[in-house]
Order: sequence, then C-alpha cells, then structure tokens
Amino acid sequence: DSKIVMVLGSGAYCIGSSVEFDWCCVSTVRTLKELGYESVMVNYNPETVSTDYNECDKLYFDELSFETLLDIYSREKPVGVIISMGGQIPNNLAMRLHEAGVRVLGTSPLSIDNAEDRRKFSRLLDELRIEQPDWQELVTLDEAKKFAGQIGYPVLVRPSYVLSGAAMGVASDGAELVRFLEKATELSPKYPVVISKFIEGGKELEIDAVARNGEIVIQAISEHVENAGVHSGDATLVLPPQRTYLETMRRIKRMTEKMAASFAINGPFNIQFIAKGNEVKVIECNLRASRSFPFVSKILKTNFIDIATKVILGYPVKNFNGSLLDVEYVGVKAPQFSFIRLDGADPTLGVEMASTGEVACLGDDFEEAFLKALLSVGYHLPLRGVLLSTGPTECKAAFLESARTLRELGIKLYATEGTSDFLRANNIETTAVHWPLEQKSPNAIELVRQRTVELVVNIPKNYQEYELTNDYLIRRQAANFAIPLITNIQLAQRF
Repeated sequence: DSKIVMVLGSGAYCIGSSVEFDWCCVSTVRTLKELGYESVMVNYNPETVSTDYNECDKLYFDELSFETLLDIYSREKPVGVIISMGGQIPNNLAMRLHEAGVRVLGTSPLSIDNAEDRRKFSRLLDELRIEQPDWQELVTLDEAKKFAGQIGYPVLVRPSYVLSGAAMGVASDGAELVRFLEKATELSPKYPVVISKFIEGGKELEIDAVARNGEIVIQAISEHVENAGVHSGDATLVLPPQRTYLETMRRIKRMTEKMAASFAINGPFNIQFIAKGNEVKVIECNLRASRSFPFVSKILKTNFIDIATKVILGYPVKNFNGSLLDVEYVGVKAPQFSFIRLDGADPTLGVEMASTGEVACLGDDFEEAFLKALLSVGYHLPLRGVLLSTGPTECKAAFLESARTLRELGIKLYATEGTSDFLRANNIETTAVHWPLEQKSPNAIELVRQRTVELVVNIPKNYQEYELTNDYLIRRQAANFAIPLITNIQLAQRF
C-alpha cells in the first residue's frame, strides 16, 4: 500500500492567507513524517516554510490549479490529498477534485460544498433548528431591495467561496446595497449571493475545533474585543474568553456538536457566532483550518493540527475535555496593519479583511495581555495627548468613562466639535479643534502632522458626506504619520 500523502499549500501570501496556513501545512507534514508517511507538498511560494528543502519529502513548486494537481496525483499515486490546511485556495478545489476521482482525505467535499454555499448552509441550519440571522438568496436586485426593506437595514451581503470577506459588505441603505451586490456579482457570478440581517451591538465569538467522524475531539472558543462587523482576521482575539456568559459558551458548544455531526466532519473546522445577551446565532462555518489555529494551539499548548492530521489518517486520538481551558493566563492576538504603505486606503475596519499581520501575547489577566499585544503592533505608552472624534451619540456616551479616565491620568484631550461639546457637557475638559475641511486653526490635521497627539480615536459615521470626508482625512493622516488609530468603540473602551 502507498504511504504517500499529498498536502496542498496556501499559495501566494495575501491579506487573509499568509503564515498561519503555512504553519498548518508544516505541522501537517511533520506529523506525517512521525507517522511514517512520505509527504508531497504542492505550493508555489518561496517565502513559505513548507517549501523549504528539509521540511517535506518531495516538493512540487507549481501552481495550485486543478489540472496541475491531477497531473501530480496521477504521477505520485498517493493514498489521498489533504486540502484542509492551506486555506481557501485548496478548499475551492474540493468538489472538482472529488468529481475527478481524487481521494480527498478528511471531511467529505460534499460537506465542504454544503458549508461554502451560503444557500445550502443556511438551509441546513434551518433543518438543524440552529438560529441564524434572517437571510435570503439573491435572485434579482428588486427582490433584494424588497427583502432588505422587510428585515430592515443594515444588511450583510455575502458571496460564496471567498476568502477574508472579499466582496462582502454591510449595507446601511439601498444605494450601498446596490453597490455591494454589483461588486459581489462581478466577483463570483457562478455562486449564489445571500443577504442577511446585520445584528448591531452583537458580540462575535468563534470556535476552532477538530472532529472525528462528526464527534468533537478538541475545541477552543475565542471572543472578539470588537463587536460583530469587524472581520475576524482584523479583530482582537481573546482566549480563554473573559467577558462571555457561561450559558453563551454552552450554547455555542451544543450548536457546534450538532453541526459537526450533521457535516460528518473529519478534521479541522472553524465556526463564527454572534451573541447578544444569551441569544446565539451562527454566522458561518469553514470546514478547514482557520487563521486562528496557530493562536489557539500555542495558547493552549496543544497542537490542533497535529491532532487533526492524525484524525484525517484514521489514527486514534484522545478526546480533550474542558480542563484544557483551565489555564492560568490569558492570550490576546492583535492585528497589524499596513495602511501607511497603501496610499489612499481608508484605515477603517469592516467586514472585509485588511490586516497584514498579527501579534499574540500572554498575560496574567486580560489587561496585561491586551496592552502587550497592542504595544507589539505599534501603539505607544505613555500618552501625552489624544485626538477624539467619537462618532454617533451612542458612541460618545459609550466612551465617556474612558475619556474621564484619560483626563484623570493627566492626558490632554483634543476633540472635534461635537465630541468636545459632549465631553464638556459632562464636565470633562477638552481642547476643541476644527475639522480638516474647515482649514482653521487649531485643526485636527495639524495635531497629527505636528505629532501633538500620540493616539487618534476616530469612530466613523454613516450619514452626512461632509462628516464622512472629514473623518476619512483624519484617519488617512494618522496612517500617513504612523500615529496609532482606533476606529472601533469597543477597542477604544478597552484601551
């Protein structure tokens, strides 16, 4: 019998697919070696560790295309192909490889298709009686507008088979809906596009897990500092969760068990959830390794990919119980951005991923780990001055206590007109500054250019074009001058 296993890599590094998936591929290859298998790696990125000469037994430095993989498969005659470690590129080939007679190891490609196709996935959740935001498959623009009007804006536009939220967007009105739909249709015309109700003020959580024949072997729930609406790749992850109800976690585990059994998952997978109070709904499910697998593996000192590889090949592994989360420290993963290098980019976080790196840190508690992670990605302490433009009234109110704390620490606060008026009305001393378009002094842009402030908190607005332009100019200048910027109210509060 053949003892050869093909492993598909992650391809070129890009936003959403980088060293995390390479770590998964390398961990897979090393486990294969321990188990006595000969590994055949297919990848075409010289920056990856998986393409190093001493990692795999045989390397095909070639494109990850259907035709190329068939040729390699025919030549090497492996026991099968592992597609679940390299991210979205191998995942997108699952059905074509399966239909061509390639033996895909691990979770069935039919299950992968059911999870990737938004319409099939949503229908499966309905059958399992698992809550999800209201949704509908898009057929015509008029029907989309009608459905959005029924469930109420904002709505989330979701294409299928894409990486990192590409072409995904939150539409707050009909004009934005049309723009996102046109973009999504151009990107993936072969696959259905679904719109769903976007739940405002919901907490996002995700679970990374490994299942064997539909039974959970090991799992880790991480919570996001930012509310839902920030892509998971751009969010600040916390493990173990620090601000999540036990009942919420119990419901997540129960939903995960039902989905793993239904999909008959055999290997790694990731599910994202949104929770408001103890009401939990499923956002999406990826039947492959995710960007956070290295993070949870290192925080919990247990290699999830090693376990997944053994499961995929049919080797016995023990089930890990809840004691795995009884750790005496907290891990926080913070994103790194490259807006300073991207001229014209708006450094505002959304449902489409923008980060180009990440740093994970440990601490005795959340605050220590969180500050370590933020300092590692470019934030500075101590602060002397902070520029505040805190957006809608509800965000101004949410940031009130944080602003008061900053003043008590002796930090000088500068604020745009509306924020300054609000803070002064609540007895918090601030220096009012003009918007960039007003071209009067003191001006928000001057503060940034002169480095009078070391941190900018700018919460975007969704209404008047004048304010949107001013907000963008402030954020862009902060990026140009490498001054740390926070555009999310939850992150601002925690910082």
